[in-house]
Amino acid sequence: MSAAASAVSSAAAGKSLSTRVPWKAVRIAVFYLGLLGAWQLIYLAEVWAPYVFPGPRDVYEALRYNIENGDLWEAGKVTIRRMAIGYSLSIVIGLAVGVAMGSLRWVDETIGSLVLGLQSLPSVTWFPLALLWFGLNEKAIIFVVLMGSVNSIAISSRTGVLGIPPLQLRASRMFGGRWWEQTLYVVLPGMLPSMVQGLKLGWSFAWRSLLAAELLFASLSLGHLLQVGRDLNDVSQVVAIMLVIVAVGMVVDRLVFGRMERWVNERWGLRGG
Repeated sequence: MSAAASAVSSAAAGKSLSTRVPWKAVRIAVFYLGLLGAWQLIYLAEVWAPYVFPGPRDVYEALRYNIENGDLWEAGKVTIRRMAIGYSLSIVIGLAVGVAMGSLRWVDETIGSLVLGLQSLPSVTWFPLALLWFGLNEKAIIFVVLMGSVNSIAISSRTGVLGIPPLQLRASRMFGGRWWEQTLYVVLPGMLPSMVQGLKLGWSFAWRSLLAAELLFASLSLGHLLQVGRDLNDVSQVVAIMLVIVAVGMVVDRLVFGRMERWVNERWGLRGG
């Protein structure tokens, strides 16, 4: 066999091996196994007392206990339901306000300035006002979730509308497109690349707002399980529920927003991360 043929064969074999071996998954697994190992080593070194810094096994036992007694599943369902309602309202309201801000100058100069100002306000500060308006109930929590994410979605919507080439809007008007047709077929598709990041950012804000509000609301939820762990001085349960919250956020980011970003990048010919 010639040297050239051998080189081609070796390159093909290397490419086939890289295709078969999921190197990305291997890197991620090694990274988290390393974190777990470091955690265990710090625990064994007894830098802090076990009741202050629990080990992986202690956290695992607390997590298993909450799974077996059903508290984690019920709490998770309540939290996800609240998140779904509040975040859905944020998307609808944020899109409407953002499109209006990007399309009408007077709306951008009035409501737009208010939205920018409210964006700097921490979402947890809405909770006292929500309690006064709605009382200690589901409406108060959903309101906090709504206010935590609606502004970021509105701002990203405005940015997406302003990023649409003016020629596209003029062409739609020249062909006799009515305002709702222009919005449906030109504005919404044109603003989508910018909107993906806004929706992702709005989700993260809403998720944090929800958990912060649930800490103060005495009903079964992920936030309430955190509060119970604090009240019982059970650091293992606190860490276990924190890991569950992080895991939910990572799964949603990977399965929902990750796929959405890839689709938008392929559809619009953008450079993916």
